[in-house]
Amino acid sequence: MDTTLTKQTQHRFIAALLASAFLFVGIAKADDYREARAELIAAYQQQNYSQMLVAAEKALAARPGFPGGLFNLALAQTLNGDHEASLQSLTRLLEKGVDFGADELEEFSALQALDGWSLYEKQLAALYRPVGVAEVHAVYGESKFVPEGIAIDGEGTLYLGSIHTGQLIKLGDRSRVLSNGDEHWSVFGMRVHPDGSLWFASAAVPQLAGVGDSEGRTGLFRIDAQSGKITKAAELPQYEPKQVLGDLVIADSNVLYSTDSLTGGIYRYYIDSNEFEILVKRGQLGSPQGLVLDDSGAYLYVADYIGGLYRVSLDDGSLIKLQVPPDVTDYGIDGLYRYGDELVVIQNGVRPHRVAALTLSEDGLSISRSRLLASNLDGFDEPTLGTIVGDTLYFVANSHWNRFDAENQLPEGLAGPLILRLSLK
Repeated sequence: MDTTLTKQTQHRFIAALLASAFLFVGIAKADDYREARAELIAAYQQQNYSQMLVAAEKALAARPGFPGGLFNLALAQTLNGDHEASLQSLTRLLEKGVDFGADELEEFSALQALDGWSLYEKQLAALYRPVGVAEVHAVYGESKFVPEGIAIDGEGTLYLGSIHTGQLIKLGDRSRVLSNGDEHWSVFGMRVHPDGSLWFASAAVPQLAGVGDSEGRTGLFRIDAQSGKITKAAELPQYEPKQVLGDLVIADSNVLYSTDSLTGGIYRYYIDSNEFEILVKRGQLGSPQGLVLDDSGAYLYVADYIGGLYRVSLDDGSLIKLQVPPDVTDYGIDGLYRYGDELVVIQNGVRPHRVAALTLSEDGLSISRSRLLASNLDGFDEPTLGTIVGDTLYFVANSHWNRFDAENQLPEGLAGPLILRLSLK
């Protein structure tokens, strides 16, 4: 990725970074962080940098360790002339494995005269070195497919869903389109049910070609993996104008759980009665994405894209925020899976994108350590979701979500979907 910015675009880039945490928020409840961030943005726009610093410190106190908050603090510090403190904040970001391209921004140019800048550059270069070895498992030639959901059945057949075309395909020796999307919308998370059927979350999003007036509709669907027939269609009631069920997990033969990334809600769905039940009320989370059951089946682990990792009680929907070490960030997680006592995460909300394994503590309420499995690999272009089979993670390496322009159009010349496999041992 070329992060070079012209002087004409730098101010616009800064403004986008300041506001980026709101991109995935629908009606998420107001909290101390959001209020402080609003104050910060207003102060930046008014060039009131002393007030911006106060707001940045308040925001970071409300959400400790949040990468966007650390960047905002570094920006406020350098705009107030405290370049040493700004470099320290940027270094804290690198220690978490996160970069916002500060070395390319004119606002941080004064830091380059500091004694510690050369060390910072070395640490930055190390952050962008390739990590891990992933093998190509499958490719698909349709450049504007925009893959998201992925599943593999007991026979090793791979299924892939599209955000842009709404198609659901089988990949293998006899690759074919299983569904053209006529009875559903964009295909998000997918899971294979114990009965052999395929369940997937679907939503009418602006990036869906020809979405029309369906935008905002979402639901869970079951498809016969042989015939391509939709055998169950469960549309989520229209609680809010815009809703997106983005991922799901199968609890047992009758119960599924699904996250709404726009409203912050988590739902329990009963197959037999075709009914949704609210587990976590809308607005309690910012943008829940991946979810996975714990070993006991009594809790869900959920990745809030802008809030970090949470454990959710399936009894009453109560939330507990997981504690993480200072050198780990649990923000920007899209895909979330369990491998023994580890949570395997696919992070595309921080740079560089990565796949990591986070070890749960014995009580399941904190992360004790992490290991980086893959980062900066060839073909990475906003990796999204995956699936674990045995000791191997199969995942979408190049979703191209980041390639849509303001009119939700895609450029020419994109590579087709690339599925990588990565050993978790």
